[in-house]
Amino acid sequence: MGQLQRRDLPAVNTTTPLTVIAIGGNALILKGERGTAEEQAAHADSCMGCIASMVAKGERVVLTHGNGPFVGNMVIQMECARDTVPAMPLYIADADSEGGIGFILQQALYNRLHRLVKGIDVVSVVTQVVVDKADPAFARPTKPIGSFYTEDAAMAMTMGRGYLMAEDAGRGWRRIVPSPRPVRIVEAEAIRKIAMSGDVAIAAGGGGVPVVEDADGNLHGVDAVIDKDYASSLLARQINAERLIILTSVECVFLDYGKKGQKALLRMDVLQANAYLAEGQFPPGSMGPKVGAAVEFLEGGGREVIITSPEKLEEALRGEAGTVISVS
Repeated sequence: MGQLQRRDLPAVNTTTPLTVIAIGGNALILKGERGTAEEQAAHADSCMGCIASMVAKGERVVLTHGNGPFVGNMVIQMECARDTVPAMPLYIADADSEGGIGFILQQALYNRLHRLVKGIDVVSVVTQVVVDKADPAFARPTKPIGSFYTEDAAMAMTMGRGYLMAEDAGRGWRRIVPSPRPVRIVEAEAIRKIAMSGDVAIAAGGGGVPVVEDADGNLHGVDAVIDKDYASSLLARQINAERLIILTSVECVFLDYGKKGQKALLRMDVLQANAYLAEGQFPPGSMGPKVGAAVEFLEGGGREVIITSPEKLEEALRGEAGTVISVS
């Protein structure tokens, strides 16, 4: 074995603005794919090209990511093995998916970075996110996860396992779980310190692990799934990031998306974004949470939000693609 070598630490410019980049879960498993480890690793490598360049140039970056359909696949695995291995609570699946996806992204970014610059570490942080136990979402679960079932099979799961099931857009029945709003990122200060040191933190994966806080300040996991974009926005505000980048499956935000006269939005401010949200331009299951999270970030002190696809990130940073949302 070789001797342990001291790393040459790169100079850290503490005046460089901090950017949070939220990577959509579907960036790793594309439509029609099985979601093998090889497929996910290849997509992660592709996604990290521009991000590695940003970090190598001295930008301070924190990454977040989604966990669908990864966490749904984990729930399926637990369902298939429940007669052999005790099924874990959903919040454990949240933590497992955060660690698993975090590792894939961490390794992809490390491999890209070490070709460009030495001395920068990439760290995945399994992140606890406090939610309000009185959040109305717990009384009205809406987030679908896992497999599709026939109505008869869904009713059997409700009777046998106590799951709440709902019909999902004509495609079948799925388990639905609460999706409460995030209140506080427990590890935010540790994540900020990693970023301030010049290293890269991967955090709040899949929206983080939802927990509630008791009267003594102890944390307890709860079965829920937190929206990744709202958690990323909250994290960005807690660590005083100036910019939030949301990577999704389309290169920019559209008005009347999917309709004959759809129109690309290259720029908008908070007032316009709120107006479009009120008009119902951005549905809850697609662009709505992204624009809503952008508004919360900007109203909470952020400077700029960029929404684009991983493939268009480099162009978006030059102002040649994507949608920019600003305070005014």
